[in-house]
Amino acid sequence: MAEQDRDVEARIAELRGRIDEVDCEIVHLLNERAEVALAIRELKPIVQRALYDPKREEEIFEHLARCNEGPLFAENLREIYGAVLHVMKEL
Repeated sequence: MAEQDRDVEARIAELRGRIDEVDCEIVHLLNERAEVALAIRELKPIVQRALYDPKREEEIFEHLARCNEGPLFAENLREIYGAVLHVMKEL
């Protein structure tokens, strides 16, 4: 293996390590989000609010689009968060 190839392989391994770190952060944040969502779910019946609020879901998508600095497109985030919100509703 040429030196350049070893350097590239080392860089790939380094970047994959960073992806693993980021994935752990995402898992931590998703669990934190789930805990907050569950806390809200406990409060909603007290004020006679429906558990599912489609208007709030749209607000979340709009907020994500405003926060997005790329390279993901708003449609990508909507797809990802559609799955996240679906799972959160199933808790």
